[in-house]
Amino acid sequence: MLSLEALEPILADLAGVRQDPVWHGEGDALAHTRLVLARMAEQPSFLALDEPDQQMLLAAGALHDIGKARCTVWEDGRWTAPGHSAAGAKMAREELMTGFGLAGTPETIALREAVCLLIRWHMRPMHIFEWEDPARALRRMASAGELTSAFTLEKLAVLAEADIRGRGCPDRAERLEDIALFRALAEEAGCLRGPFPCPDPYSRWAYLAGRTAVAGQRVFDPSWGVVVMVSGLPGTGKDTYIGRHYGGMPVVSLDAVRREMGASPDDGGGAVVHAAREQARALLREKRPFVFNATNLSPANRGRWTELFRRYGAAVRIEYLETGWEERRRRNLSRRDSVPENAVAHMLRSFEPPLLTEAEEVDWICI
Repeated sequence: MLSLEALEPILADLAGVRQDPVWHGEGDALAHTRLVLARMAEQPSFLALDEPDQQMLLAAGALHDIGKARCTVWEDGRWTAPGHSAAGAKMAREELMTGFGLAGTPETIALREAVCLLIRWHMRPMHIFEWEDPARALRRMASAGELTSAFTLEKLAVLAEADIRGRGCPDRAERLEDIALFRALAEEAGCLRGPFPCPDPYSRWAYLAGRTAVAGQRVFDPSWGVVVMVSGLPGTGKDTYIGRHYGGMPVVSLDAVRREMGASPDDGGGAVVHAAREQARALLREKRPFVFNATNLSPANRGRWTELFRRYGAAVRIEYLETGWEERRRRNLSRRDSVPENAVAHMLRSFEPPLLTEAEEVDWICI
């Protein structure tokens, strides 16, 4: 389990990181983080949780603003940190995978990704009035609980409350009211303590993607078959996994295309992608299910491919594969076309595991 003592070296980067004194009268980002942890430990909503959930929330509280070390700028006469929540989630993931060994087992993935989701979304409960469709937005976030049951909107509200109580700001009462409203709306939407139930995977995806307006409604699935997108860092073992579980199915592989073209293992250039898209289109026109094998590490990258597959009427299943960090490194270095580890480190900085908002079915699988 993560401990606050073990996280101290990461927090050192927050010392001296400036914050707008109007909204953070308590001082720098490190002072704010320490206050958040102190206030969280006093909250009845925190004390009502069991010890593992408390440990997880304390880790999320410790890391919730680490993105400010990278994102803080002086802009329009004040200190601001645009995008620090998303950046902080990625920074935390990198640290937890490589420095704390939280990789390669269902338990470590669940803990790590719950912490990262809490960091990524810790500001959202305070901005409930800005959402166009609050109920759908709440259910989208809560759907992450299908993949990591350690994450719930209730725990997100606990972190958001501690974040506000750990600030010296003039609008604390209003922000706490927003968080109370967040809790109430999530309770009403049936997703405060877990995902909203849906009748089947396609109906769930159609609702979360905005294809249908009614939550929980069974929707006709018009797809003719499934494209399986395999995702994972180099060295995870994607080729071996595909051979064991999808032998006989056609495979569109960026690595295979690179070998055919004589490109380097970390070449993601336009010619390689174009050739792979043409292979995929040929199979899609024939309505043949197939496996798409690439790193597929970011939502934007995966989205470009899933959009293509759906345009031809296919459903999508994303299988994210993970192994222990050192085992992944060993496997990568033993490959004939190993990807340089500095390139893997660059990939890790933009990596986000897939969520159920991206495809009809998503699995996180340890191999």
